[in-house]
Amino acid sequence: MVQDRTVRALLLRENDGKIVPSIEIFHESLLPEGEVTVKILYSTLNYKDGMILKGYGNLVRSYPHVPGIDFAGIVEESSSALYKPGESVILTGWRVGEWLWGGYATKARVRAEWLVTMPAGLDARRAMSLGTAGLTAMLAVMAMEAHGLSPEAGEVLVTGAAGGVGSIAVAILASLGYRVVASTGRPSAYNYLHTLGATRTISRSVLFDKKSHSLQSEKWAGAVDNVGGETLAVIATQMRYGAAIAACGNTGGNAVPLSVLPFLLRGVKLLGIASALSPIIRRKTAWERIVQLLSSETLDTIARVEPLSHLPELADVILQGKIQGRTVIDVNT
Repeated sequence: MVQDRTVRALLLRENDGKIVPSIEIFHESLLPEGEVTVKILYSTLNYKDGMILKGYGNLVRSYPHVPGIDFAGIVEESSSALYKPGESVILTGWRVGEWLWGGYATKARVRAEWLVTMPAGLDARRAMSLGTAGLTAMLAVMAMEAHGLSPEAGEVLVTGAAGGVGSIAVAILASLGYRVVASTGRPSAYNYLHTLGATRTISRSVLFDKKSHSLQSEKWAGAVDNVGGETLAVIATQMRYGAAIAACGNTGGNAVPLSVLPFLLRGVKLLGIASALSPIIRRKTAWERIVQLLSSETLDTIARVEPLSHLPELADVILQGKIQGRTVIDVNT
């Protein structure tokens, strides 16, 4: 059987300072260097992907460019002893889709050490229901556990809870037995968040009952913050003594007007979660735990599947904060 050497991809080109996307077909020899060629089955849409698709943030080094920071598929060719043809694999991060061509294509070529073997019980579509968002959420929970968080400690807050990282964080924490308070600016998502296991839901405006950055009454035993900006500053003043905040996102802005008082008087810990360059051993642990904690039904509740051709429009939607849960991209349609 003759192997198909062509690649179908969403390619970004720069034209007079404007980023123009189009679906193109080219020979696989144009793929970047790497030990492993993967036949991609599914990718996914993250906030960072939305930025790249719109040309924001100077995240791409050169054009033309294939975006997509995540993908899952089957090894087609490998010169590495780590992987053999036919094995199912996952890639998230490592600047793939930013500095290097990524997963919005039917094939990718990458370094072997960037891949993770597909955990038993997971398939490519459901792996991309998780993707970077799932890995980030699991790393956030693991980081808070390492700093003493336990289900008996009290309520755990998740901000930006209706988004990708937030949805998965709610589901993971609920599966572990935590009382999860899901904060969102979308009342229409309340039922969805309760389905994922949230004990209660609150409007994000409730967090801002007091505008002061001085210490407020202690509320949260832990927090997964996907918003940053003013939200992060406020919830820091509401943390219990010794509690930790896992900072995972900045949809509310990069500037955080923090007071040092929560850190000096309550020993609050601010934990930065950076999944893109997380060590491979920690990634493998996180993926194995996710599979143990989240059912296929939960993953199917969180995600919907869209074709590759819908990505340009979806970029606007995710940047506007209007996507609920996760969007899986079928690169072959």
